[in-house]
Amino acid sequence: MHATLPLLQATAFPALRRDRLTTLQVNLGYRCNQTCLHCHVNAGPNRTEMMDAENLALVTQVIEARGIETIDLTGGAPELHPAFREVVRSARAQGVKVIDRCNLTILFEPGQEDLGQFLAEQQVEVVASLPCYSLENVDKQRGKGTFDKSIAALQALNAQGYGKPGTGLVLNLVYNPQGPSLPPDQVRLQADYKRELFEHFGIVFNELYALANMPIQRFGSMLISKGQFNTYMKLLKTNYKHDNLAGVMCRSLVSVDWQGYLYDCDFNQQLGLALPGTSMPVRPHLRDLLKTNPAGDPVRVADHCYGCTAGQGSSCGGALQA
Repeated sequence: MHATLPLLQATAFPALRRDRLTTLQVNLGYRCNQTCLHCHVNAGPNRTEMMDAENLALVTQVIEARGIETIDLTGGAPELHPAFREVVRSARAQGVKVIDRCNLTILFEPGQEDLGQFLAEQQVEVVASLPCYSLENVDKQRGKGTFDKSIAALQALNAQGYGKPGTGLVLNLVYNPQGPSLPPDQVRLQADYKRELFEHFGIVFNELYALANMPIQRFGSMLISKGQFNTYMKLLKTNYKHDNLAGVMCRSLVSVDWQGYLYDCDFNQQLGLALPGTSMPVRPHLRDLLKTNPAGDPVRVADHCYGCTAGQGSSCGGALQA
């Protein structure tokens, strides 16, 4: 795999500083039942990295110490961590909102047959990957048979009440472009998704998040192999919008890797760019959040940050501009 960090470090991206920390995004491990082309984590079935019990306990302590409002569980497939359900129950008992970054097909893995019911009982917000509403495009990006399983999983979540008015069970979908292009207008694309999924499959959901592909890890390596890396970076920089800086996720979120180390975002985590805060050690860890508030500290930026600020903007919560 081609390394992208050397191509990203020299940057003119504007300096950023943190606001109040509200969200802890925790990567429980890189094991996944899928191997997706756009995956910036390079997750897959053969990855063995998993967060240990000591760091899981620290997550609970940090939630209390820092007054965390949301815990965002990601991977890999976070549900494959043996303690996933324990983490969810613990966070919900603390009154914290829990987000599960779900690839949908995980609902059909052995031992996950009651996953939808569990998520509904715990009122977990599901953010589910569905890169298109057509079979051909989804299977091309995520593997043959993925679309049919994803549709079946969405129908199963709907049966639990997800995406339906009055249930309080939130189901949001995630779109990623097929290649080196910016996502289309999120509002219009959401309307297309809602129409197509309901008319053909009876599926309902709350919102669609249209996210840009980051020029790192598997996707970045593919761009280098095809000689498209510089062209894609030019596209991101040309479409940079200053107004998007106010809403980027790194200002209120800390990303935690499976070993408990801290980063400004999931993308910096995959590039090994540790949280640079002046109030933190050289390589900050969860335990440091027990005694230190990172508000006001600088954010570590590089050229990939243009991916979050190009066009309508891109974050874990979708576009930054309507």
